[in-house]
Amino acid sequence: MELSCTNPDEPQLYFASQKKPDIRELTLQHGLSFPSNVELLMLILGGGIKGTPVEVLAQKVLDAIDGCQREDIVRTLLSIDGMGNAKALAIAAALEFGRRQNAHLGVCIVTPTDLLPYIQHYALKQREHFLCATVNGAHELLHIRVVSVGTISRTLIHPREVFSAPVAEHASAIICCHNHPSGPCLPSKADREVTTILKNAADALGITLLDHLIIAKSGYFSFLEHGLLS
Repeated sequence: MELSCTNPDEPQLYFASQKKPDIRELTLQHGLSFPSNVELLMLILGGGIKGTPVEVLAQKVLDAIDGCQREDIVRTLLSIDGMGNAKALAIAAALEFGRRQNAHLGVCIVTPTDLLPYIQHYALKQREHFLCATVNGAHELLHIRVVSVGTISRTLIHPREVFSAPVAEHASAIICCHNHPSGPCLPSKADREVTTILKNAADALGITLLDHLIIAKSGYFSFLEHGLLS
């Protein structure tokens, strides 16, 4: 919209109206922690439906899924007036993806190999991934992070990259892991050297290195089980 001065004796002045930032712009600027739950749903929906703006539709979706059983999500979403298959499945898929990504949170790690079900899929990766899992004082799993991604045969690791997140979240222990895309899951000389460096760094920081796991399609190798963490 443009506004002009009304006095004909003065030169015409034009002012462009300021466009209010939408939730996409605000999220890009401030990060994904910025939007409310309704606004997150707005981002997933992408737009409203005929006669219903996206913010109203998002609120209807939130009201519908609150307390809804997992197996009833799609049916519940389709019961909303005007909600089509595409939008219903987009919401349901986002919820399921989030559930799978966070299924490990709070799991009690009795032995380091209890971590294997949550990292085993990295054995299928074509490049080497180095992971760090953090554990609290009750041995509950806090996070699993990819620290570094390398080539088919190696990845570069620095203790600073491994321990920055565990220190920030006051983790009491960590479990390190990496995959071997090719060959058996036996530790190389470099694997042993890296483990020694990480063990020394962990001791200096007061964080326990519970294990270093190597995973491959053929199985896994545990430094702890083989007495290599002393």
